[in-house]
Amino acid sequence: MKEWQDYIASIEEANSFKNRIRSYISDRNKMLGKGGNKNTPPYSKKMGSHVTFDKQLEEELEVDIDSFKINDNLDPQIWNDEKLDPEIRKKLIKIANDFVDGLPVRVKVEDITLTGSLANYNWSRYSDVDLHIIVNFSSVDENEELVKGFFDGQRMRWNDVHDITIKEYDVEIYVENSGEDHRSTGVYSIMNDDWIKHPEYIEQNIDTETAKKKAVDIDSQTTSIQTDYDDGEYDKVMRNVDRLKNKIRNMRSAGLESELMEYSPENIAFKMLRRAKVLNKLTKLKYNAYDKMNTLDD
Repeated sequence: MKEWQDYIASIEEANSFKNRIRSYISDRNKMLGKGGNKNTPPYSKKMGSHVTFDKQLEEELEVDIDSFKINDNLDPQIWNDEKLDPEIRKKLIKIANDFVDGLPVRVKVEDITLTGSLANYNWSRYSDVDLHIIVNFSSVDENEELVKGFFDGQRMRWNDVHDITIKEYDVEIYVENSGEDHRSTGVYSIMNDDWIKHPEYIEQNIDTETAKKKAVDIDSQTTSIQTDYDDGEYDKVMRNVDRLKNKIRNMRSAGLESELMEYSPENIAFKMLRRAKVLNKLTKLKYNAYDKMNTLDD
């Protein structure tokens, strides 16, 4: 605990880290639930007919729509008789431990899990190795939202710096708070080498058309935010990126909590957006807007 507090104190002294996180959270919360009409986001401009769907995303959707199909088995490159390949398991444990060892504070890892499409029957060549490191956030600091922001920053930095693949699948690290509900139908404990939640094969008719419409809507709003950035409205860009990312999170959560779970149109729309780099574009817009707002030229 003292190590965490010393770390936060040093960051505060250098660049007011804690205050900026709290300001970010405050600004985000102020934006939620505000808009011109009830239950609408704070987005008053209607998209004109000139706004078109991003070409990269459109091509991705049209060409790879079949990649959302349900396979008859788990990926044989990853699984041997429904057990994680021993070599892969050893490598994933090392990656997780290296990440934890590189943190500026000490944390106790409760479990390391594999989830997502590679722990299910809807895997494809677009799948990622979703490597989740389970930590009790409250053991780091009582302000769990602050701890989440810290871990999000650390894992995004790790994912940006490293380009690690397992059987040509990108490895994506996440830090998960212990006790969170498992919204995936497939969760494998890498530490215990056993299933926490075994996936069930169910034939699904995936509503890709509805998913595409949802993805198009998000992309159109991203295009509008890009226009605001080009017009120099950087404060507006930061607010609307937070608002739109929150909408995307809520959309995906609603889908994962529905009966269809991973196969819901909302989750498929999220995957479409991620594949077409729209989510990355939103993140870069916010970072670039922040830099522009705080740059003072001669």
